[in-house]
Amino acid sequence: MTIRLGDLELTSLLDRRFRLDGGAMFGVVPRTLWHKRAPADDRNTIAMAMRPLLIRPARGPLMIVDAGAGDKMEPRLQEIYGFEPEPHLDETLAAAGARAADIEIVLASHLHFDHAGGFTARTPEGAIVPRFPNAAYVISRGEWDDATHPHERNRASYFAENYVPLQDAGVVRFMDGDGEVLPGVRVRRTGGHTRCHQVIYLESEGKTAVFAADLIPTTAHVDVPWIMAYDLYPMETLAFKRAFVREAIDREHLIFFEHDPAVAAGYIREKAGRPYVEPAS
Repeated sequence: MTIRLGDLELTSLLDRRFRLDGGAMFGVVPRTLWHKRAPADDRNTIAMAMRPLLIRPARGPLMIVDAGAGDKMEPRLQEIYGFEPEPHLDETLAAAGARAADIEIVLASHLHFDHAGGFTARTPEGAIVPRFPNAAYVISRGEWDDATHPHERNRASYFAENYVPLQDAGVVRFMDGDGEVLPGVRVRRTGGHTRCHQVIYLESEGKTAVFAADLIPTTAHVDVPWIMAYDLYPMETLAFKRAFVREAIDREHLIFFEHDPAVAAGYIREKAGRPYVEPAS
């Protein structure tokens, strides 16, 4: 899906589909409720997708936000997460008229494997190198600190091979807190999912789109209290999400959903006091 927002061309890419435990994806929400929106299989897993966002400004560098899981995960983990072999990010990039070598800025929402795994690639000789050879990688300094010092609660989601080689290659650009990456592209810390998780605001000609990352990973998570058990700081997610959903409704922001299996982007509307998503066309 490609949508024009002022002088920005925004293309939702795809780096394969996968599956995660439904209970973990919806936290304290009872299965009888979430199963209606996201049906689970006999393993209690639900369908997910990895949808990086390609940003092509009328003037300026080509940018990608997140990059899926990449190709380095061992087969056992790929089987656990139900990774489908296709479509690969390189394929959807090509369909959008771009190659990895064309990307000049890579922006991370956070560094979990399903977002940052595609930041690096393994060469035929076994070396791990930047996946996007001509890009600067823009990463929250706080997220980097947490990812490089994992603990028992988060280490299953952080794999050093996805980001440490970037620093070794000298291509990391750290950001401290909220700020502008380029004119019309800015990051805003949400916290919650990780301490320094951030969403990306895209603004042009009075219009706004937001790459919501894991704040609202799928359209099924649009209700404010529907929060993942994966979130390290769920009350922080709750506070930010409450204000964000209200803002998105009132200002008609276009929201990109990184993990929804069917809806890449849409508008959050409200009916009888309850939010819902109207898919973008």
